[in-house]
Amino acid sequence: MHDADRMVAVKIKPMYIILMCLLIDDEGAYVNTLNLFCFSYHCKQINRMQINTYSQTSKVFKKMNRLTLTSLLMFVCLSFSFAQTTTKKSSEKEHLVAITTDLGTIKIKLYNETPQHRDNFLKLANEGFYDSLLFHRIIKSFMIQGGDPQSKNAAAGKALGGGDVGYTVPAEFNPALFHKKGALCAARTENPAKASSGCQFYIAQGKVYTNEELDRMGKAFTPEQRKAYTTVGGVPFLDMGYTVYGEVTEGMDVLDKIAAVQTAPGDRPLKDLMMTVKVIQ
Repeated sequence: MHDADRMVAVKIKPMYIILMCLLIDDEGAYVNTLNLFCFSYHCKQINRMQINTYSQTSKVFKKMNRLTLTSLLMFVCLSFSFAQTTTKKSSEKEHLVAITTDLGTIKIKLYNETPQHRDNFLKLANEGFYDSLLFHRIIKSFMIQGGDPQSKNAAAGKALGGGDVGYTVPAEFNPALFHKKGALCAARTENPAKASSGCQFYIAQGKVYTNEELDRMGKAFTPEQRKAYTTVGGVPFLDMGYTVYGEVTEGMDVLDKIAAVQTAPGDRPLKDLMMTVKVIQ
């Protein structure tokens, strides 16, 4: 019997195609399941075929090559596009600042999700705007506030909190960014747009709440928010009213020390608490 007369069975295992895709996906993107399904489908169709001659085999392989090549090209294009998006997101720089006082240093991460507040804070910090300003308003179990330019060299007992830089920053509310303990937030005056002060900020301390207390606020809380407010605490009633644009990554104990200082009527500390702010990353 000649070789050409023998029954030839073509069997392509879908797993081989999956392995090829994994090798191609060297950018770290996820394998596109839709294309894998297409590959598997083509392979199953071919597995059902029995080829009697080499000429028939050649035709089938040509058909297979057209089908698999089309799917492969689709997969590579989609994977490359996804990899570019993933790389862009992961390569977005994280910005850290350090707020130093006599009671210690607080390190804060600025959120990239609030770019206008982030960039404004970085600009002022790099210009040395905050250096020698005071934490002029401190309320224990609530927050510590600073950034008033009028607090620099302010006379003892002078009322503070009205200073600014002559512009506001549009609100950047994000439900995923909330007033958990250590949140960096923008102070503001009462205004319909809830635009933020161009320079004044506060760091939330707050307190720990029970689920029952949260329920009585009449607000909808995500599981993540409930977990934070019932463990580390915070100021939940300010959510979506003031822009949250960063969080403490180191120095939560310093936040507690500052919040515990003695204050005069008007919430200004009896002893001036000066700050310096530096961009460290």
